[in-house]
Amino acid sequence: MKALAKGGRTNFFGFLLRLVARLPFLFLAGRLYGVEAVGRFASALIVIELLALVCSMGEKRGLAQRLTESDEPHANLVMDGFLLALLLSVIVATILWYFPQPMFPNGMNSEWDMLLVIAIPAYALTEIALAAQAYKFDIATTVRARAVVEPWAISILAGVLYFWFPSEGLAFAYIGSIYAGLLTALWPFLKTYGAPQGWRPHPVYMWRMFRRALPLAGTDAIEWGTRRLDIFILGFFAAPAAVGIYYMAQQVASLPQKLKTSFEPVLGPVITKNLKIKNYAAISKQVCQVGFWIIAAQAGIALALGIPGEAVMGLIGPDFVEGTGALVFLLAAEVVAAQAVVAEAALVYMARVRNFWISIATIGLQAALTVGTLMFIRHAGMDEGFMAAGAAISLMVALGFASLAKALLLSKLLGHPVNNWRWALVWAVAPAAVVGWAITQLPPSLEWAELLFGIPLILGTYGYVIWHRGFGPDDRVLFRKNITKDGDDSGADEAAKTTS
Repeated sequence: MKALAKGGRTNFFGFLLRLVARLPFLFLAGRLYGVEAVGRFASALIVIELLALVCSMGEKRGLAQRLTESDEPHANLVMDGFLLALLLSVIVATILWYFPQPMFPNGMNSEWDMLLVIAIPAYALTEIALAAQAYKFDIATTVRARAVVEPWAISILAGVLYFWFPSEGLAFAYIGSIYAGLLTALWPFLKTYGAPQGWRPHPVYMWRMFRRALPLAGTDAIEWGTRRLDIFILGFFAAPAAVGIYYMAQQVASLPQKLKTSFEPVLGPVITKNLKIKNYAAISKQVCQVGFWIIAAQAGIALALGIPGEAVMGLIGPDFVEGTGALVFLLAAEVVAAQAVVAEAALVYMARVRNFWISIATIGLQAALTVGTLMFIRHAGMDEGFMAAGAAISLMVALGFASLAKALLLSKLLGHPVNNWRWALVWAVAPAAVVGWAITQLPPSLEWAELLFGIPLILGTYGYVIWHRGFGPDDRVLFRKNITKDGDDSGADEAAKTTS
């Protein structure tokens, strides 16, 4: 629990940095490039990032288990993952170069958009390098790469390149940010693991690793795909403007989603160590504890961003205000998904095949709901804002199903309850909602005040109540730096030793 708290604190700081860095990109992309260019860019990114995640072969979580179970030098095991990911990435990128139609259902902003395929190998290798660092409880590298370098690189490049490449700027900025993140991840990796010792590629072992990783890679792809399938489907049912509106709403809503990554890199190694000694009670406690931390934080951020939603979307650009409804439902979906996220952190090691089938059922349900909802909205002649909101509602329902199914399965496997819900959440949400409603009653000319004063007031009200009514001694470990019995800050390594 101490390792989880320390890793969570470090990466939560990274979440705040990512929030600050992401906002300039949303503003610049919306104001400079326009809603239709953003929509076409978003459709291409869905395919690029999904394929890159598949090419990493589930190493984001599977690497921890391989490093725990094997006696081979750790650098050699990571190199196996690098080689497999690189081979798959090159094959996939080549196929996509010759058959790019899935990336551009609504056309391209420029012919240079084809270069987006070269981001696939860098994205996959970055995932593995960061997973390797997380196994050593080095979360700071993930913070630097994902929360500082990548978002600031894409923000700065998108702004600067617009003046020379007004059509290609978004694609070039994205490629530059991905490779900047890769370099940021590789430098500390090389210092931590060093050079491989007597490493040679073994085709038979690589094939076995590929087969074993398939369910985990599929689960990762589906979990990620549930947050992107809606954009992909929108690209076929709606105009680029609707896709752009939804993409921007999703970018704002994905900020609280990043909170789960505050614990995910550390949760994997902690669970694998407890599985090795069959300490199922500890796993249950850790999953429930982390689940509550995530849902408590996500609910507060959802209130702060959702209640003044029109002002938030208006900041990106007046054309994006129609996405306010989608933003609200997407924020609610992230809260609903919290239970599934933490349950899956254990299921990928205990029942990866059954977890995989639940994930398939989830994305199948989402696809059916999204297509049916969009067909109904189009038949009714509703505008682009309703199309975006319909896709968001479908996602929320599908994620609710996943949370229920995965929590029940994990509870059965552990023999202990798995539930992150506490009634204190209701006590905290109610006064924060009242404060938010009061802020939104300001005149339209004072919309800026909703953002400048409203968001801090909502978060402050919610935080005060949840701290006093919802957080017990175990919860407050997250906010204490000195967490050992004698009051000394033991650091991540010592915390890891005492976790089990």
